[in-house]
Amino acid sequence: MRFRFPIVIIDEDFRSENASGFGIRALAKAIEGEGVEVMGVTSYGDLSTFAQQQSRASAFILSIDDEEFNSGVPEEELHVVRQLRSFVEEIRFRNADIPIFLYGETRTSSHIPNDVLKELHGFIHMFEDTPEFVARHIIRESKAYLDTLAPPFFRALTGYAADGSYSWHCPGHSGGVAFLKSPVGQMFHQFFGENLLRADVCNAVEELGQLLDHTGPVAASERNAARIFHADHLYFVTNGTSTSNKMVWHSVVSPGDIVVVDRNCHKSILHAIVMTGAIPVFLTPTRNHFGIIGPIPLEEFAPENIQKKIEAHPFARHVANKKPRILTITQSTYDGVLYNVETIKELLDGKIETLHFDEAWLPHAAFHDFYGDYHAIGEGRPRCKDSLVYSTQSTHKLLAGLSQASQILVQDCENEKFDRDIFNESYLMHSSTSPQYAIIASCDVAAAMMEPPGGTALVDESLMEALNFRRAMRKVDAEWGAGWWFKVWGPDELPAEGIGGRDDWMVKKGDRWHGFGPLVEGFNMLDPIKATVITPGLDMEGDFADWGIPAGIVNKYLAEHGVVVEKTGLYSFFIMFTIGITKGRWNSLVTALQQFKDDYDKNQPLWRILPKFITKHPTYERMGLKDLCDKLHGMYKEYDVARLTTEMYLSDIVPAMRPADAWAKMAHRQIERVPIDELEGRITASLVTPYPPGIPLLIPGERFNKTIVDYLKFTREFNKQLPGFETDVHGLVAEDVDGRIVYHIDCVKD
Repeated sequence: MRFRFPIVIIDEDFRSENASGFGIRALAKAIEGEGVEVMGVTSYGDLSTFAQQQSRASAFILSIDDEEFNSGVPEEELHVVRQLRSFVEEIRFRNADIPIFLYGETRTSSHIPNDVLKELHGFIHMFEDTPEFVARHIIRESKAYLDTLAPPFFRALTGYAADGSYSWHCPGHSGGVAFLKSPVGQMFHQFFGENLLRADVCNAVEELGQLLDHTGPVAASERNAARIFHADHLYFVTNGTSTSNKMVWHSVVSPGDIVVVDRNCHKSILHAIVMTGAIPVFLTPTRNHFGIIGPIPLEEFAPENIQKKIEAHPFARHVANKKPRILTITQSTYDGVLYNVETIKELLDGKIETLHFDEAWLPHAAFHDFYGDYHAIGEGRPRCKDSLVYSTQSTHKLLAGLSQASQILVQDCENEKFDRDIFNESYLMHSSTSPQYAIIASCDVAAAMMEPPGGTALVDESLMEALNFRRAMRKVDAEWGAGWWFKVWGPDELPAEGIGGRDDWMVKKGDRWHGFGPLVEGFNMLDPIKATVITPGLDMEGDFADWGIPAGIVNKYLAEHGVVVEKTGLYSFFIMFTIGITKGRWNSLVTALQQFKDDYDKNQPLWRILPKFITKHPTYERMGLKDLCDKLHGMYKEYDVARLTTEMYLSDIVPAMRPADAWAKMAHRQIERVPIDELEGRITASLVTPYPPGIPLLIPGERFNKTIVDYLKFTREFNKQLPGFETDVHGLVAEDVDGRIVYHIDCVKD
């Protein structure tokens, strides 16, 4: 299969009618004669811009005779070296292997210092060999480089797809042929393309290996990824990190086991609790009144505190073996708060059998020194003596995996407790026997992309773009805020340049910006690439201003202007600077926010600025943008929602049944649907999860308290008065009864 990677020639004489121009064009023609594309450039321009082209090129050829090297500079030779060194350093910062050739007529390698020469693949004197010979020499190096790029599984898959073999395996579309027999199928085929469909094959293809038993090219790719991520073992998962979490849990947890869980966990962990029959003991994170979830205080992790929680638990205290089987911590939180993992390991090694860090939002951390000990598994990280360490990561969230691409990393302990065969039984329990090979390939390629120095450069660029966005937002505030502007949640002072050090991003004890109260120094840090934008109307104490701009309205405005954000709270919305974010993307966001401010200040009519929204909800047609903000803000203020949502998550939640037992009542239909007004004291049979923030509030077997019921009453009234801005609560069932919406939740029968 052919891939497009041109050879890039940078020479100011590339189009000139002189001897140098004739010579370089003759070389370009000879290269093209061998079937390789050439891209000729006449100016070095911005070095960083050219260096970023390394991902699209197969080789660089640079003229060192160009006048650009010495224009206006007396010390000509020093200037040549400075220009060349800068360019080579920019390339090598991202790519250690792409061939770089120099050529010259007047200058030779003797003009180039050794520290630059060692990064090159050759020096060409244009008229000493034929263009055809030089072209073949360059192409040989270019092809050798390209041959090293594809990791094992992706290499095997592209080879198989290009082989042209007839296959009798499923899937039934047979390499896309079935789609060609139908008009709508033709559309599908044209949209997704030949390669994707030819690569969508059955797991019985021997030369591609097996994901389920980790053999062949799949196994080679998993080993390669384990090396890149500095793990002892690594497993690709094609069903997302929700499934990765369940695989880890089912490999170590059985019915009746005590487990220690972050109350801020993803719902997949709660599903795992139900499925394994475990008894959960929760660690409670802090929260601020913006609705941002903070860290679990360090004292919560103390073994003696965990044992106190176990003894106070109505079910855990009766278990004979009170040593917890697993601890699961959300690392990082949705808004980017990180834990010092080594501190947790030191506290709990041997006290809990398995330490599991749900790093769905942190797969990038292993590739930049900035993150230090604030991620689970990395180069040179010490092992626990007795506890296994797992990290589950969403390759698709911040790296370059396709949706559902995930991976499980394992760091064995000194006593070598990890059993691959036992783990694989759990892996098989949750894996499809028909995995999507494109997702496997994306796991493979996403890992290969993070091989240093390229991976380090990608993360460094993400960090820099995030800092530049934060600085740009502050600049707008200073120059144009005129009474109000959006804030980006984070430390009061930004580093003067670059990304700064870890200390600049620590969540410190005395700082007011985070609102999490007193915290232990050095235990928590904010990941700069997670940017939570705060809208006006609410302060850190939970007090509402006289006017405000609810984030839900900003979200709808941005969506109609082509900007879709990740998560929306009451007065905040969240964006991430993944390795795919560009200057154009975040600058477009800043511009759209400026447009919002202008439209808000002018109270522009909604029919003009939110036409799609008004089509669905014409009741707002005659309102202005400021009017709508005032209406939502007034209701939030009336119900004191910021404090209510904080208090409901921190309220005393009583377990009345084991989660698995409560779920069994659901499965056997031994439940009844209870209206909101009658919920207090009842036992839920299902998860109750408000969006935002998307964190489960109750799990099966827990009782509703007054605070939670008050929140559900607010939800009912809010949804009634403000259609189009409904608060979504998973588990809250809405039914139309005689034209009236009635809300209820499935509870265990009394």
